[in-house]
Amino acid sequence: MRAIRINETGGPEVLNYDEVDDPTASPDGIVVDVAAAGVNFIDTYHRSGLYTMPLPLTIGLEGAGTVAAVGAEVTEWAVGDTVAWTGCIGSYADKVAMPAASVVAVPDGVGLDIAAASMLQGLTAHYLIDSTYALGPDDQCVVHAAAGGVGLLLVQMAKMKGAEVFATVGTDEKAELARNAGADHVIMYRQVDFAEAIEDIAGPNAIDVVYDGVGATTFDGGLRVLRRRGTMATFGNASGPVEPVTPIAASAGKSLFLTRPSLFDYLAEPGELQRRSDEMFSWIAAGDLDVRIGLEMPLAEATEAHRKLEGRETTGKVLLRP
Repeated sequence: MRAIRINETGGPEVLNYDEVDDPTASPDGIVVDVAAAGVNFIDTYHRSGLYTMPLPLTIGLEGAGTVAAVGAEVTEWAVGDTVAWTGCIGSYADKVAMPAASVVAVPDGVGLDIAAASMLQGLTAHYLIDSTYALGPDDQCVVHAAAGGVGLLLVQMAKMKGAEVFATVGTDEKAELARNAGADHVIMYRQVDFAEAIEDIAGPNAIDVVYDGVGATTFDGGLRVLRRRGTMATFGNASGPVEPVTPIAASAGKSLFLTRPSLFDYLAEPGELQRRSDEMFSWIAAGDLDVRIGLEMPLAEATEAHRKLEGRETTGKVLLRP
């Protein structure tokens, strides 16, 4: 089969479209024929070495497809079942082996493309609004990169909870996407200081929670707009990692909560993956949550997909097709 492999860390050019042996199912595992693999910023962190992984490595954590083989101890899945997953390394490939417990069924009303596009980013948005800071109708939140894969889903989920959403974006096209997703206020961060713009609307120290997947360039401004005992959830590094900061500096002169959450810690408890997936898929099937696939490319073009993602040229989800 074919897979995207790295032998050394670096830029998109280190991604290789290689021929490798087909995987086999472990006794408690399955092998899936990949219909589509999701492209995420965490894949670029693995590729670049920001997150250290053993090499050589087939990258990719997310996808959907059809079960092709089951291990001897597996009773919950059968060949031909359609499943989706996140957190299973090796997903940029024709086939991927994984533990049987790490997948969920793709329900009726949800296509394999949409399932592949929603697992990592959709479940990230879900835990952020459900658990990291549980949004309610009286809350005001900031969603950075609101036209990105996580951002568009965060805006929609935040509006489901009744929150007031301040969305930051970089282009007119992205502003329109954020508005269509339900954002109450859309701020063009390249044209204005986003913190000043938020304060002009909401007043100083007004925001309950900032959902920040951008990192270095937005962190300080996000702290500034938070209310006393507000929450900064910095969950990504699209503009680079946040520089080291002391607690007293991070507090911005007021008591704050600062957290660096990770999806897989919010799927770690028994039943969490199923609960979050069930709720997300129910919203999708009902038409309440729109998962936007902004770009689809052949698996062989993973290098270009990474260039476009890191260049902030994409909106919604990027998928690779074996």
